[in-house]
Amino acid sequence: MTQPTPSKDSPTLYALSKKIKQWGIELGFSDVGITHADLSEYEAGHFNWVGENYHGNMHYMTKHGVKRTRPNELEPGTQSIISVRLNYFDSDAESAVSQLQTPGKAYISRYALNKDYHKLMRKRLQQLANKIAEQVEGFSYRAFSDSAPVLERPIAQQAGLGFIGKNSLIIHPRAGSWFFLGELYCNLALPADEPFQKQGCGPCTACINECPTQAILPGNKIDARRCISYLTIEYHDIIEDELKAKMGNRIYGCDDCQLVCPWNKFTTDTQEDAFKNKSDLDKTELLTLLKWNEKTFLKKLEGSPIRRIGFVVWQRNLCTALGNHPFQTDILTALQNLDTDSLVVQNHRDWAINQQIEKESQLNNHPNPKIARGGSAPEASLSYPFTVSNKPAIAPKYYECKKR
Repeated sequence: MTQPTPSKDSPTLYALSKKIKQWGIELGFSDVGITHADLSEYEAGHFNWVGENYHGNMHYMTKHGVKRTRPNELEPGTQSIISVRLNYFDSDAESAVSQLQTPGKAYISRYALNKDYHKLMRKRLQQLANKIAEQVEGFSYRAFSDSAPVLERPIAQQAGLGFIGKNSLIIHPRAGSWFFLGELYCNLALPADEPFQKQGCGPCTACINECPTQAILPGNKIDARRCISYLTIEYHDIIEDELKAKMGNRIYGCDDCQLVCPWNKFTTDTQEDAFKNKSDLDKTELLTLLKWNEKTFLKKLEGSPIRRIGFVVWQRNLCTALGNHPFQTDILTALQNLDTDSLVVQNHRDWAINQQIEKESQLNNHPNPKIARGGSAPEASLSYPFTVSNKPAIAPKYYECKKR
């Protein structure tokens, strides 16, 4: 990046920073913050996390060296970072809790029910950059939205957009955590906003307790190798049987740690039409999705972030979810009739078939099983760990976004 050469008519950098935030809100962003390019406070933590192999097989976490933690290494000349957030929760969609607690439904993470956010965020950031360029000659920048080696959550915290919660997500006390993040690395020495200093989780451990696979670690870290979002999206191999059995009906991502977070009672509904539900993915049956062939998968999910996992992983995840379903004759039949050349899908299909057969046998022996709240009883494999409708398995309660 070259250094900017403001014209005589350009506003001061302080006034410009206020304008940038105003323009960002006018463009539809939920919030805009500005920080400097020094992320040294977070560098050791990032490399310690990688050193423990908590990133699993996400090799892109290591291939760029220090570019992720040193913005100037990624984009030379970066002096400031403009951080933005954009709400995505659509309260008009089928209830996330209802979907999660209905075993025959396919649970898909709320962010993926609609259009892929990457293009929309980058286009919006480009529009913001264009407005800045009109004011400052020589303005140079680079836009990101979960698309490059960027420490987006530490950046957001430094820019005052929230604190990093125990579930590792950015949480704002007045907005919760159901939002996307984006960044503009730029060559302007803009005044930095006050970072979020207070860790707002306090003694609450709802997300830690509710995580189905116990993937949340001390120090606001995640062991991705156990995280259902990682397993259903990033990991394309055979999942361990122990983890298969904990995945429930979650076929793309997982929102449990957000659904039980008390701060999400302050989440506001998305105003983005692109994030408003226009598909049936919020209420689709697992067996319906299993009937899709690859051509249908590609057609139905055109423009969706789900498409990038590919058909093999899609089928793998569906088989896992059906294996976790209480015994049902048509499920067992569908699994037995599923023909695939993929060794990965074959493994999950066969596991699911065995699960259904075992549950049928247990059901015959225990026609009225008592299921423990946390699913710890021997008969718990006959059902899900949810024993009370609209109540979490472990945490005190859910906090769904309410339409305002």
